[in-house]
Amino acid sequence: MSLVHERTGRPVVITGGAGFVGANLAERLLQGGSEVLIFDNLSRAGVEKNLTWLKERHGSLLQVVVGDVRDGLAVREVVSGAAAVFHLAAQVAVTTSLTHPIEDFEVNARGTLNVLEAVRQQGTPPPLVFTSTNKVYGGLGDVMLEKVGARYTPASKEVAAHGIGEARQLDFHSPYGCSKGAADQYVLDYARTYGVPATVFRMSCIYGPRQFGTEDQGWVVHFLLRAVAGAPLTLYGDGMQVRDILFVEDLVEAFLAAHRNIGRIAGRAFNIGGGVANTTSLLELLRVLGELCGVQPTVTFSGWRPGDQRYYVSDVRAFGDAVGWAPQVGVREGLERLYRWVLAMQDRGQARPAATVSAP
Repeated sequence: MSLVHERTGRPVVITGGAGFVGANLAERLLQGGSEVLIFDNLSRAGVEKNLTWLKERHGSLLQVVVGDVRDGLAVREVVSGAAAVFHLAAQVAVTTSLTHPIEDFEVNARGTLNVLEAVRQQGTPPPLVFTSTNKVYGGLGDVMLEKVGARYTPASKEVAAHGIGEARQLDFHSPYGCSKGAADQYVLDYARTYGVPATVFRMSCIYGPRQFGTEDQGWVVHFLLRAVAGAPLTLYGDGMQVRDILFVEDLVEAFLAAHRNIGRIAGRAFNIGGGVANTTSLLELLRVLGELCGVQPTVTFSGWRPGDQRYYVSDVRAFGDAVGWAPQVGVREGLERLYRWVLAMQDRGQARPAATVSAP
C-alpha cells in the first residue's frame, strides 16, 4: 500500500524508524511503493541491522536521516516534506525513566512537541499517528483481581470480558508514564486546537521479528532469547501478571487503517493490543517457550517495581468499530513465528540474549 498518492513524491516519515516497530512499518510501506524517510538517533542496540536489512531490500526508496527528536530544527527539516508522519521515537523503559527522568521528559514530551510543531507549520499538515502506552493508566491498583491458575483474572465481568477501555481515568505513574502521558495529551490537543489530523495509540505489548530488545523493554523476545540459550531469567513480581500481546504485523495493519481513516478518528486515543483473545501471563508464556525450545527456562523472582500492572488487557473494540480492524495472529502462532526468526538470526550471529531479563 502506498501512502504518497495524494502528495506525490513526498516520503512517509517514521521517527524512531530503525527500531523494531518502525522497521516493520517501513518494510510494509516500501513493499507498497511508498518512499520512506527514517529519522532515528540509532541509540538502541541492534537497530543498525534493521537499516541494513531495509536498504538491501529497497535501495533508494528508503532515506535515512540520523538525528534526534530533541533537535527541533532537524525535526522541522524532515517533516517539511512528509506525506504522513508516524511518531515512534521515544525513551521506552520505565526503569531508565526512574534513573534519568529529565532525559526521559526531553525525549518523550519535548520531542513529541517538536514533532507536533513541525507538523502544524505545514500548509496542509500531514496525518500523524503517535504511539503512546498503556502506562498512562498507572498501576491499575483499583482493578480487583483473583488468582486463577497461573494468572490474575479481573473480578469484574466487564473487565474480564473486554479489558481496559479508553474511558479509564488517566493516572500517570513513573516518569515514563508522565512523559508519555503528557505527549499523548499534547497530540490530542493539537488535533482539537489546531486541527492537526492526529491520533494516539495507547499500546500494550508488541512482539515479532526485527526486535532487538534490551532487558528493560521487549520482554517477549528477551524471554525467548533466554529460553533458546538455556539461560536463567528473573521475573519481577510473581509471574502471574497478565498482558495482551500483539504481533507486529497486526500493529502495522492498525497503523495503515488509522491513516486511511484519519479524517474520522483525528483527536481520539485508542487502546491497541492483542485484546482479550490474545492474553498471557508471564508464567504461561514461559511454558509455551519451554515447549518450543524443549526445556523450561530457569526462573528466579524479585520484588515488584514502581507502577507495575498486575493486569493489563486492551479493550480494542473502539478502534475496531472505527476502522474495521482486529488482531489476526494468535499468541501461539506469533510465538512460533518469532521463534523461527530468532533461530535464523542466531544462525547468522545476530541475536544474543541479554545478561538478565525483567518482566514488563
